[in-house]
Amino acid sequence: MKDAFGTPQSLLILGGTSEIAMATARRLVARRTRKVWLAGRPSPALEKAAAQLRDMGADARTVPFDALDAESHIETIGGLLADNDIDMVLLAFGILGDQARDEDNPLAAVRVAQTNYTGAVSAGLICARALQAQGHGSLVVLSSVAGERARRSNFIYGSSKAGLDAFAQGLGDALHGTGVHVMVVRPGFVRSKMTAGLDEAPMATTPEAVAEAIETGLRRRSETVWVPGALRVVMSALRHVPRPVFRRLPV
Repeated sequence: MKDAFGTPQSLLILGGTSEIAMATARRLVARRTRKVWLAGRPSPALEKAAAQLRDMGADARTVPFDALDAESHIETIGGLLADNDIDMVLLAFGILGDQARDEDNPLAAVRVAQTNYTGAVSAGLICARALQAQGHGSLVVLSSVAGERARRSNFIYGSSKAGLDAFAQGLGDALHGTGVHVMVVRPGFVRSKMTAGLDEAPMATTPEAVAEAIETGLRRRSETVWVPGALRVVMSALRHVPRPVFRRLPV
């Protein structure tokens, strides 16, 4: 169960090598989180991440998970949740893709969509059902401001995040009153390995800043978290810009 400050005692991360996820895990373990499951494709990076959390005093374990293999999700993630009481699930997997390349390669574009959206639908529903059955818990979903309005420069990635965001919001409404808290996190440009080599967008942030916002959101039981917070106003304005004008913006 969570403590008085909203810190979970147990945490499952789907996308265990995500820099945002690991920054969040480190922050929570430094507070009170003691059991962590890192789910992802088996790799030295996943094992290294678990070892890092063990060095901080957590009981950290790895779990095989492939977002693209939806048929395995019930057995792997569903089985884990059935056998353990978990306070928080962080859905952190996703890929950026390469817009210019993917426009000419529909299969690559579909991989972005399947990873970011359909994989999340499968895993999200399984986690939500398990949290509801135990009567408590938080499902934190890493979305993106890119999903607020599709831009010419990354509409494939942005559309997948738009679908994920809408799904998570609807799931949160469906679970309202059940004891399960769903929180959607919308970071802007995050300086990370995923964005290395890309031109930095205004109001860029860091994995550590997103982790801090997640912790604050958990404590407040927020439903939507923007990182940085000023992006809420910026994106609200951009959503209402007429399309002929929006097409001329350098975004």
